[in-house]
Amino acid sequence: MISEGEARSKILETIRPLPSRRLSITRALGCFAAEDYFSSLPLPNFDNSAMDGYAVVASSCSKGERLRVIGEQPAGGDRHLRVLAGETVRIFTGAPMPDGADAVVMQEDVTRNGDEIVINANVEAGEFVRRRGCDLAEGQKILAKGERIRAATTALLASQGLAEVIVGGHVNAAIISTGDELAKPGEKIAPGQIYESNSALLDALLQRSGAIVKAVEHCPDKRESLIDAIKRGTKNHILIISGGVSVGEHDLVKDALHELGAKIDIWRVAIKPGKPFLFGRTQQSQPSPQSSQRSARSRSREADATAPGEDAMTGRDYCFIFGLPGNPVSAFVTFLQFVRPAILKMMGATNLDLPHVPARLTVDLTNDSDRAHYIRGELEHGKFAPVGRQESHALFGLSQSNALLRVAVGESLKAGEIIDVQIWD
Repeated sequence: MISEGEARSKILETIRPLPSRRLSITRALGCFAAEDYFSSLPLPNFDNSAMDGYAVVASSCSKGERLRVIGEQPAGGDRHLRVLAGETVRIFTGAPMPDGADAVVMQEDVTRNGDEIVINANVEAGEFVRRRGCDLAEGQKILAKGERIRAATTALLASQGLAEVIVGGHVNAAIISTGDELAKPGEKIAPGQIYESNSALLDALLQRSGAIVKAVEHCPDKRESLIDAIKRGTKNHILIISGGVSVGEHDLVKDALHELGAKIDIWRVAIKPGKPFLFGRTQQSQPSPQSSQRSARSRSREADATAPGEDAMTGRDYCFIFGLPGNPVSAFVTFLQFVRPAILKMMGATNLDLPHVPARLTVDLTNDSDRAHYIRGELEHGKFAPVGRQESHALFGLSQSNALLRVAVGESLKAGEIIDVQIWD
């Protein structure tokens, strides 16, 4: 049994980013940039008005001054007007500033009389003028490699005339739930059975992590059925198997993987909940759609240096296998700590951690176990309170929580103490 830190490091050393792809900026939302992007245009690209009003020479504008209106400049094409002392140009928001003008007087601060205006407020140079490059300088980095593309990022890329962006690959995933005791939701439940909920949980977590769920299936505790299901699942980049990874007579996953020739890198981790966790890999049953569509250029780049997670002799891709405990809270915690960062790395992300925020603890907590304990709780108004039963089966408490607190082995925390919590929702 290894620590969760060692397990995470070993997983991430094995995982490699998938080949990049080119997408339109409107389809790249939530993806990660595969290269750095720099501005080719400053923002704004020219001096322009921040208000509807009148462009003026500030030094010739005192309160009560009369100015002659010599023209009009709407937003759009530059009419190349010029303003001298004692003159003004009617201007609109976003319109280019006329030559000679160094300020804009809001239309609410003037009185218009035919071709003249009367200034009703003091005017300072630079007032209501957006200077060229005041928001973004030419050559400034606008998107870093490994950074997630957000809605506002797409607008920034579009402002530079970019219609496409190069992003990391997409991750295909499959889910297998195991256990004779599980019934499918919607079916009649038999005595001794429970409804299978981990597939729904893991499907949602995979989607929230950016993976594409290609297959979800349930498998009874039969070796042949499990082997066949694993073969189907390994057509994807990631296969998650829920349940069957402990040491009981009906826990068949480990033996089935060995029979299929999979390499198991991790089995059992010192984490609570979630000790019966497994990580392994096997060559994909067949190339994924993304792998089969790689360009010759991408292939030649990959041939130069075999990345971790790729067979050096054949160059074939691996399917990475995560065996998660059957208890839902254990599956949830191990997914967030191990599967999620692996998916993000495959997609090309550089920040693989859950967001961390400080909070004030509302109760005393002590971890007397031999494993780090991840407490589920609610973070609200800067305070963290454990929610529900802190047991691996306690699904209701998990559903009411939005944050995790890691309590190290032997650690005691006092109510009122400032702690660091992980948030996921």
